[in-house]
Amino acid sequence: MNLLPRSILLACALWLPPFSVAARDDIPGKTPPKLDNPISVAYLRENLAKGSPRLILTPAIERDLKARLANDPLLQAYHRHLQAEARAILGSSPPARELRGFRLLPVSREILRRLSTLAMAYRLEQQPELLKRIDAELLNACAFEDWNPRHFLDVGEMALGVALAVDWVGDELPRATVDRARNALIEKAISPSYNEGGKPMFWIDATSNWNAVCHGGLIAASLAVAEIDPELAARTVARALENLPGSLHEYAPDGVYPEGPYYWEYGTTYTVIGADLLDSALGRDFGITASPGFMEGARFRLQVTSPTGDFFNFADSSDRPTGSGSLLLAWFAAKTGDALYFDRAFFENPSQTGRFTALGLLWLARYTEKKSGALPREWLGKGPNPVAVFRGKEEQPRAFYLAVKGGRADISHGNMDAGSFVFDLDGVRWSLDPGNQSYFPLDQIGFPLSNRSQDGARWSLLTKGNHGHGNLSVNGARFLATGYAPLLGFRTGARPEVSVDMSEIYPGLLAACTRRFVKESERSVLVEDSFETTDATRVLTWAMMTTAEVTPFEGGAILRQGDKELKLTILEPAGLAVSVIPLDPPPLEIDKTIKNLKRIEIHLPARDVTVRKGIISVRLSG
Repeated sequence: MNLLPRSILLACALWLPPFSVAARDDIPGKTPPKLDNPISVAYLRENLAKGSPRLILTPAIERDLKARLANDPLLQAYHRHLQAEARAILGSSPPARELRGFRLLPVSREILRRLSTLAMAYRLEQQPELLKRIDAELLNACAFEDWNPRHFLDVGEMALGVALAVDWVGDELPRATVDRARNALIEKAISPSYNEGGKPMFWIDATSNWNAVCHGGLIAASLAVAEIDPELAARTVARALENLPGSLHEYAPDGVYPEGPYYWEYGTTYTVIGADLLDSALGRDFGITASPGFMEGARFRLQVTSPTGDFFNFADSSDRPTGSGSLLLAWFAAKTGDALYFDRAFFENPSQTGRFTALGLLWLARYTEKKSGALPREWLGKGPNPVAVFRGKEEQPRAFYLAVKGGRADISHGNMDAGSFVFDLDGVRWSLDPGNQSYFPLDQIGFPLSNRSQDGARWSLLTKGNHGHGNLSVNGARFLATGYAPLLGFRTGARPEVSVDMSEIYPGLLAACTRRFVKESERSVLVEDSFETTDATRVLTWAMMTTAEVTPFEGGAILRQGDKELKLTILEPAGLAVSVIPLDPPPLEIDKTIKNLKRIEIHLPARDVTVRKGIISVRLSG
């Protein structure tokens, strides 16, 4: 294995704002929403709910929760899970302020988990040892020298935890603890966000998940200190409503989240938290949840989850959903009454609920089934990272599943993965995406992961560059980072299909290129690349990522995983062969290691293409 050349690291070592904003003017019909924003000191004084709790939990919500707990077995089961989580916290020590790389985020998330879980458990059980531990956890967090404003996500998540604890149980805590916590919310969260005299925080008007997380945490902090500093609270809430459209803009028009399903979960959770905070404390969410495409985001999350339960893990996404995702979907189920979003099996045996355990209880308690929708078998979602999905006739683990994406690389958490696809059949993922990788080792060596310029070292990673995805490359070159690949020709019916116009990502290397996917049957998919060469075209490489055992034969290969098989057949042009490139271990020492990973390649020299136009046609069949 090789490390990335030190010269590249040194040349790119200047720290950039993580996942800075890319231009969006090229996406048709993407007009940013504008939220109603009447916030002022006078508005807060007139409309802020009196007393507490008022942050997501209110006296009325609490009464309803307790009433449902008396009779709802599912809610009772989840409540027992929350109780067990709270009891486990009592047996551990409060976390220390320890950075991981330049991030405090794991500590902030743990403190949020502890404070919210303990506070909710205390409200329902009134056990003195829980209140005593909340006091200790609050004092511990407030004693930190800071909440790491350099990486403001850390501040946003910490602020939410402290604010919820102060609001939910502050009336029963020592006055000195509450005063210290409120002062910490001002001094360690709200004030650093203004950074007056310094460089403005990039996330304030960003389009990424940072926008939602940081503003969501600061809304909580502001509402928790509104009585002691109404001017600062009003200013901060008004700023959030002014700038949240930056991230809300990303959901339009169909709910596709450009940063992938993992970051949909992260950004969307904090968006609904922000909406719930405003609704509970001020009586309305000022249009957040009515933003174009936002509510459709839950449909996107379901569509990019295969029948086996794996994600179409494009961008920097993990390949498996978490319990937090089921909690978030419960919010959508409660909001719409649609059983499609309600993961009953999860709530019957909850696990991995993480830092949103307490909020999940509130969202679950609000759900009443009013309808039961169904996922369409063919689905297209547009936007800066458009996605198309084709599902089997029956939603069972062995069913056909094909997901395809277009898009561009230079967006938040973007990869050079336009034209890539995942394909599941017989309960097996045959064509995969490498997904995300841990940031921590990259932080340690100063790797410039957020540099998405054309020459950025980001694209040298297996998970980020086009060489690590199932697509078409030319001359082994990188895709154009700013090139946009739209999805076209989406058709439903007996042979549903979609095409990706890849022309823009091969500047000078191809005159045109269209990648077409056809669901031929419940057991077969056609992948067809039509292209026009230029004088610079030397060789085209068709690629597919897999962990299967691959046995080439003349004109194709057999893929095996366990007792399952898939046949890869090269339909056009004749005479081509399959090559297999082992990627375990990966090319660079800092690359993500995936057991048994390999890249299937089909090479077509440009000299074999007549009259400039050519085609590579491949069938994958079970």
